Amino acid sequence: MSVKILTTPSRTLLSPGEIWVKVKECTEFALQCGALQSIPTEYEFVEENGITFLVRTLSNLTRKEEAKQKLEKLTKISGKDFNPFLPYEEDLFVGDISDTHLCLLNKFNVVDNHLLIITRAFEKQESWLTVEDFHAMWCVWRDFDSLVFYNAGKDAGASQRHKHLQLVPLPLVPSGVQIPIESVFSTALLNDDLVGKIAAFPFVHAFAQLEDLSSYSPLDAAQITWEYYDILLDSLGARSRAEDRNTQPHQPYNLLLTKQWMLIIPRSQEKFASIAVNSLGFAGTLLVRNEEEMQILKQYKPLKILQNVGLVNSLSL
Repeated sequence: MSVKILTTPSRTLLSPGEIWVKVKECTEFALQCGALQSIPTEYEFVEENGITFLVRTLSNLTRKEEAKQKLEKLTKISGKDFNPFLPYEEDLFVGDISDTHLCLLNKFNVVDNHLLIITRAFEKQESWLTVEDFHAMWCVWRDFDSLVFYNAGKDAGASQRHKHLQLVPLPLVPSGVQIPIESVFSTALLNDDLVGKIAAFPFVHAFAQLEDLSSYSPLDAAQITWEYYDILLDSLGARSRAEDRNTQPHQPYNLLLTKQWMLIIPRSQEKFASIAVNSLGFAGTLLVRNEEEMQILKQYKPLKILQNVGLVNSLSL
């Protein structure tokens, strides 16, 4: 794919190697002061159609539920949605990324070093991603390999209205492929631009293999990555709207992104039965709250659940 490199006025405020040092320092401090409240889980594997899904069962949701109730109370009192990112919790602050974005630890993390890249000014979570968003992502990516994901809207699994990308370190599973769904990438049907579909997926999606951008600056890599994002939206019928930042997507969607590939999945609903699904579900790592939900997952199988919260017909975002 030939892309004209454009520049963005946003500056890179982190030097190479700095973010990972800050993550470790912030994590140690946040654990000591109680700001970081990790949620313990147990996990098992569920095999289906060549994919080894990692399914985590949450063992204690008390603190997260209490925090949710507190936010709901504040919303009721103020008459408007409470935004935990404005102002953000300083004990979770990792560092300034650029003029437009900063980095926080995920307060209720299930995996270690789960990071949030948030916009300094309020933008809606369902907004189209911008070059500035991808620039902030690449500034963090220079330091450690990770899976980036974006839950665009409540029905895509977003729990906060303030725009934020999320990063979780790789591998997602202790052994085997780094990301469970990569085991079926051999079924990819791609055009000359390496854009297309994964034949093994029973839900609407758009997929791209990415060129190696490791030698590019964060600004240039961001522009190219945004172009791929726009191409995938185009393949789903959304390019004209994506070019207009003043509009919002008509359809919630999930974005998954590594340095090697990008995947976009339109969504139809937030849950299957009581099982909530966000972007990580489409990476092959699902989350259940109890044994009852685990049995539902095993009865219907992961791909059926993903198909039901996604789309099976053509759409326009």
